[in-house]
Amino acid sequence: MNPKVDAYIGKLEKWREETEKLRAILLECPVTEELKWGVPCYTVDDKNVVLIHGFKEYCAILFVKGALLKDPKGILIQQTENVQSARQVRFTSLQEIVKLQAVLKTYIRAAIEVEKAGLKVVHKSTEEFEVAEEFQNRLDKTPTLKKAFEALTPGRQRAYLLHFSSAKQSKTRESRIEKCLPMILDGKGLNNA
Repeated sequence: MNPKVDAYIGKLEKWREETEKLRAILLECPVTEELKWGVPCYTVDDKNVVLIHGFKEYCAILFVKGALLKDPKGILIQQTENVQSARQVRFTSLQEIVKLQAVLKTYIRAAIEVEKAGLKVVHKSTEEFEVAEEFQNRLDKTPTLKKAFEALTPGRQRAYLLHFSSAKQSKTRESRIEKCLPMILDGKGLNNA
């Protein structure tokens, strides 16, 4: 048990009992408990395997490589269509966790085996992501922008493409593109401003 996780749980106003139960289940498995990204994280050989998250409407256990797990109980949830690797199991009560305890242990052990086997999720390439028409027009008209965008890491490129294409209205896409142009030209990622 990591004292940083003790402190995290001690500060919880919502989902405390649920988080404590998920933690107890995880600690019955051969994992190391850490606090990463401000949440409990469970690792094997310094590789992230499972996280516990609390949200407004639910708490969840997140399998970092959940896309590689078999899901015979149909409990794994892909948070959004753009999440390629992680999968969640969501809970709204302590009773739900207790009811699924044995199943969760089976899934956790499978996630540990996936990590120990060195399996990797095959991610979509940057070229497979939708390019908003408005951004493509800018790239076509501005060679310096195109060169700067192509110089970004694939992860930064994907973040911008998702940010632009997720806007429903053209006006919003144009506004987002305009705001991001200086960051792209400076070689910065969407979250590095």
